Amino acid sequence: LFLDESDAVELPIKFIPHHAGCYHCQILLKSSCDVRVYEIVCVVNTDHAEAELEFVTPAYQAVIQDIPISNMSSQNWKLEAVLEGQGFYGPSLINVCVGETALYPLMFKPIAEC
Repeated sequence: LFLDESDAVELPIKFIPHHAGCYHCQILLKSSCDVRVYEIVCVVNTDHAEAELEFVTPAYQAVIQDIPISNMSSQNWKLEAVLEGQGFYGPSLINVCVGETALYPLMFKPIAEC
C-alpha cells in the first residue's frame, strides 16, 4: 500500500517527561489491510546547570569534596570526568546506576599558596 502526500494523516503526540533520560515508545497502527509499528526514542537532557565550590586548605594539604550525582533516568550512566585546573584530582570515570546517587570525590591539593 503506497500513499501519496495527499493521503497523509497527522498524528499529534504529546510527550511530558518528568526526568532526564532515554524514553522508548512504540505506536501500533492497524487497518483492515495494513499494520505498521513506529518506534520513537526521545532523549531528554537537563538544563545546563552551574555550580561553584570554594576550597580552603593550607598549602600542600589536600581537601576532598564529595559531589552527589543522582540518576533519576531509566538507564545506568557511565560518566567521564574532565578536570581542568592545577591541583584538582578525581576519577576519570564514574558509574551511576538507575535510581541511585553516586558521590564523585573531587580532590584539591595545592602545591603552593594560591
